[in-house]
Amino acid sequence: MALATRTNRRPSTARTLWDSSVGKKTVMAVSGLIMLMYLVLHMLGNLKIFFGPDDFNEYAHWLRTLGEPALHYEWFLWGLRAVLIVAVVAHGVCAYQLSRRDIKARPSKYVHKKRRASYATRTMRWGGVILGLFIVWHLLDLTTGTVHTRGFEEGRPYQNVLDTFSTWYGNVIYITAVTALGVHVRHGFWSAAQSLGAGSRTRDRVLKATANVLALVLTAGFLAVPVAVMTGVVS
Repeated sequence: MALATRTNRRPSTARTLWDSSVGKKTVMAVSGLIMLMYLVLHMLGNLKIFFGPDDFNEYAHWLRTLGEPALHYEWFLWGLRAVLIVAVVAHGVCAYQLSRRDIKARPSKYVHKKRRASYATRTMRWGGVILGLFIVWHLLDLTTGTVHTRGFEEGRPYQNVLDTFSTWYGNVIYITAVTALGVHVRHGFWSAAQSLGAGSRTRDRVLKATANVLALVLTAGFLAVPVAVMTGVVS
């Protein structure tokens, strides 16, 4: 009897939601918005490099001491990174699972190939892969210094950034990732709004304009740093 009871037990609401396509799209929307907020703050912090090494290094030090003395050194920063990693993983897992469901739902290829989606939609999957790989490289380059080839110096982020963008491969990797980010944000913000029920006839135009502006501002803001280093504006 006990075995039968366990077997017939209904799945929890959370499990049912997670297993549904609507639930996965909601997780993607929420995790995407978390990452978007992080990106806006990260971009604004990056732009402090234009105020010189003292301001930039002081800002980086402030991030590591935020919450002291209640929190130990870098605890807040690593907590923030942990939230970001969870959001990235949840976003990626749901995207993969939804993609597999879409493929299974239409196993045969279309006889007549038509452009059924925008360029952004068609490149979302590859853009996500590029961004996932970039996050790993970025952390190993400017956080741990593992792949930093010019003598990573703890506590001197200004110099470390200059070193990275003084190499051709550092610029190629960063510019490729930021370009993919702009495309991803443009389509992702719109999709998140629809998944969360924010879309409507009256709001669609505003949402599309907001997605375009966000993508443009983030792309320009992140590209400003490597371009400034390459042109000698920041040195």
